[in-house]
Amino acid sequence: MVMPHRGAPGQNFMTETYTTGLLHRAQKTVRGTTSLSVCVFKNLNRALASLGIVSIVACLLSVGCSNSDSKAGNVRAAMNQAVPVSTTQVRQQDMPVYLVGLGSVTPLNAVSIKSRVDGQLVQVAFKEGQHVKKGQLLAVIDPRPFEVQLSQAQAALFRDQALLRDARLNYQRFKGLLQESGAMSQQQVDTQASLVNQYEGTVRNDQAQIENAKLQLTYCHITSPIEGRIGLRLVDPGNIVHASDANPMLVVTQLQPITVIFTLPEDQLPKVAKRMRNGALPVEAYSRDNQTKLDTGKLLTIDNEIDQTTGTGRLKAQFNNSDGELWPNQFVNVRLLLETMKNSLVIPAAAVQRGPQGMYVYVVKPDKTVDVRPVTVAISQNNLTSVASGLSPNDTVVTDGQDKLHAGSTVETRPAGPPNGQAPGAGSSGQRQGAGSPAS
Repeated sequence: MVMPHRGAPGQNFMTETYTTGLLHRAQKTVRGTTSLSVCVFKNLNRALASLGIVSIVACLLSVGCSNSDSKAGNVRAAMNQAVPVSTTQVRQQDMPVYLVGLGSVTPLNAVSIKSRVDGQLVQVAFKEGQHVKKGQLLAVIDPRPFEVQLSQAQAALFRDQALLRDARLNYQRFKGLLQESGAMSQQQVDTQASLVNQYEGTVRNDQAQIENAKLQLTYCHITSPIEGRIGLRLVDPGNIVHASDANPMLVVTQLQPITVIFTLPEDQLPKVAKRMRNGALPVEAYSRDNQTKLDTGKLLTIDNEIDQTTGTGRLKAQFNNSDGELWPNQFVNVRLLLETMKNSLVIPAAAVQRGPQGMYVYVVKPDKTVDVRPVTVAISQNNLTSVASGLSPNDTVVTDGQDKLHAGSTVETRPAGPPNGQAPGAGSSGQRQGAGSPAS
């Protein structure tokens, strides 16, 4: 048998036929395998999806149970946790009752110095802002014109006195002749007597002119009528001043003592008048910002009428002003001590809360729990409150942190700072309202 030669057409045909068969079988095998794989993958995906859903549900249930347990634990922990608060003890002490008003400083005496004569200002014997005594020299007006007037008046007096002496001598002669020999008539004697009286009047007028000239010389030397402080100089040396000038040369104001005029509501005036019958009432003056105490004085009087437009009455108090803290026209806050409540139960005003049932405080018991205690407030001022009922001495009350408390709460106490009992700006009867009400 003759084999086909390599490269012959028959051999190539057989080879291609064999190869083609192998390819068909391989494709069938691949198609079958692919179908199986797709089926397997589909079943596997369904299983995984079912398993994922189950896992997610299990996780959600686990998280929900965990959150519920956590919230319940937090609530229990919050209920058992101690609330930090500030506390203080109820004190038994005297409680001053003040009436607060607004006022302005008014000097007892303020003098505008003017010239009482016309002339040139030749000397200024003071410095601006100087404190002067009563009778101290302040200024000098040119005295020379008035010295001349004095000399003229003195000369006229000397002349008229001589004429008066001559008239008196003649009167004595005429009167003697009439009585001895009748050489003079009664008419001549009476005329001479009248002349003597005229000269006596002229002499008295001359003496008055001299006194007037001396007074004008005195007016040339201007002195202080009161003790006080000089303000700014309003006229310079060398200027001509007149008695009719509208503006003064300077102003002298008395600063020690000094007064303050302030107002109070008309409803408070009867109480003040009643207390004044027992003696002078102390008065304190504070600065505009209510932070600095300027001086302490006493109440002088109450005005005799009430201002209908404001419904207030005016009162005047006097202060020594030894430190010079008060100045005329200065605005001040005034505190009038009306009375002192003896042995009052006093707590900080921050401890008092207001609720639907009225005012109350949180009282700390020995077991570190709080109790809601209703109280009756007598008066509240200067950041302090006087309690009429509801508390006992040495009770411990909460002054800060009440917003987190309710009856039976456990607290962790820390001492509160001392109450600012010296703040002058507090009202005389203001009561602090709390932020919350007692929990049931």
